Amino acid sequence: MSSAINRRGFLRSTALAGAAISAAQTTVAATPASKHSTTRPVVISSANGLTSTNGGPTSCVEQAYRMITEGADVLDGLIAGVNIVELDPEDASVGFGGLPDADGVVTLDSCCMHGPKKRAGAVACLKGVRTPSLVAQAVADNTDHHLLVDEGAQQFARNMGFTIEDDLNTDHSRALWLEWKRRTDPGHYPDPKSRAEAGQRVGLEMIAEGKIDPEHYYGTINCNGVNANGDVCGVTTTSGLAWKIPGRVGDSPILGAGLYVDNEVGAAGSTGRGEANIYNLASFLVVEFLRQGMNPRDAGMAALERIRSQTIEPRLLKEDGNPAFNVTFYVLSKAGEHAGVAMYATDRSKYAVCDENGARHESIEPLLPG
Repeated sequence: MSSAINRRGFLRSTALAGAAISAAQTTVAATPASKHSTTRPVVISSANGLTSTNGGPTSCVEQAYRMITEGADVLDGLIAGVNIVELDPEDASVGFGGLPDADGVVTLDSCCMHGPKKRAGAVACLKGVRTPSLVAQAVADNTDHHLLVDEGAQQFARNMGFTIEDDLNTDHSRALWLEWKRRTDPGHYPDPKSRAEAGQRVGLEMIAEGKIDPEHYYGTINCNGVNANGDVCGVTTTSGLAWKIPGRVGDSPILGAGLYVDNEVGAAGSTGRGEANIYNLASFLVVEFLRQGMNPRDAGMAALERIRSQTIEPRLLKEDGNPAFNVTFYVLSKAGEHAGVAMYATDRSKYAVCDENGARHESIEPLLPG
């Protein structure tokens, strides 16, 4: 009796073990095939991710895509890409040579987020370090915090071995500040409201005169990428609003405002009026719309519509009641689908893409005409 029971038990356990092994083999074989069939490596960024090369042969999106497809961590690739723009003195919107604040001081902001690790790091009002994105990554990797600011951020960077410089102005950025300062002598505008209005007016005049690229007035590069495994990361880095009040921090280093990543669905980042993104946690909102099943284009448009409906102050509105500022979103899904959308756009409004078809600019689609 005992022998029969043991035999039956042995046969039953052997059958179960065989079934388990077969199922495990099927799962292991199916998982990579499923991932590779739905995900293709893609890197997207604001337009300067392709136009800025710091005098070299490679742009931000090309550098990031090459590293990602060669097996590098996605965030490492993206940050290596934006470093090209941060170090480029010809790009006045990011890093070294970025347009300074109202006192002529270049202060930099950056945020990065690692989808698989579900961690992020950021710095704001950082002075003296040309590559704030690398300091933001160091915050994520070496601390239990998300955001370090001003002197604390600089001391942390020094402790991490970064070179601290006295001044990140170039001759070009300093000359533009002196021109702006000459036109907005604070002695002529003792009333803060009048001074702010004058500062904005002169800034727009300098854009109209061709002294400042309109894309550089607000600054910023956002870069998002996904690899063949579906791992999603993002980084945003900026010198912020030109001639800002010293100490002003925009959306770029604020997680959920200027950047957000969820490894299950995708990533979104932004350029344009930072306060609009902060008030609406707009990048987080875009990613949540992706989670609900929207494609990147529709998710970005829905967030723009939210900003439009929530903008009610008369000073921020045009005569037709629509926002008198621009916001652009760069949206990437886990599957590698992407879109660039903005409140307003022209034929020249582009975003950068690099995938198996190479690097190129694609058109940004506007929510509103004008």
